[in-house]
Amino acid sequence: MAGVLFEDIFNVKDIDPTGKQFDRVSRLHCESESFKMDLILDVNTWLYPMELGDKFRLVLTTTLREDGYPDNPEWTPLDAECTRADSFEYVMHGKLYRIEGDENPKEPSKNKLSAYVSYGGLLMRLQGDPNNLHGFEVDQALYLLMKKLAF
Repeated sequence: MAGVLFEDIFNVKDIDPTGKQFDRVSRLHCESESFKMDLILDVNTWLYPMELGDKFRLVLTTTLREDGYPDNPEWTPLDAECTRADSFEYVMHGKLYRIEGDENPKEPSKNKLSAYVSYGGLLMRLQGDPNNLHGFEVDQALYLLMKKLAF
């Protein structure tokens, strides 16, 4: 899909491991099924409750438009067409503010790259194989789309 930078299914492995910091926000620690990426994600659990063991589909994209074209910065009621967000339950918009590499010269196959995104103060770190994070750039605007999966 045009504009999609990353997509996978994640399992919630831990919630607030260092204790709850805010009433309405939880920090999820998750692992992806296909690419074995690690995800730490702050979620407004007042709006979107999450539990240990939940599975969800996560998509990171640069646009909500299905055709991949950039979003119109000035929304009008005429723009109220179907978007990618319509098929998801939880959507956030933020900015990628840092990319870090974890170099391991002894075992290059174990090198990791981390992408950090802020969604209005709710933070995300996606970490894993650098091949899965190509297309990510600092100061890039990103949408996070989530939908729980029934199992």
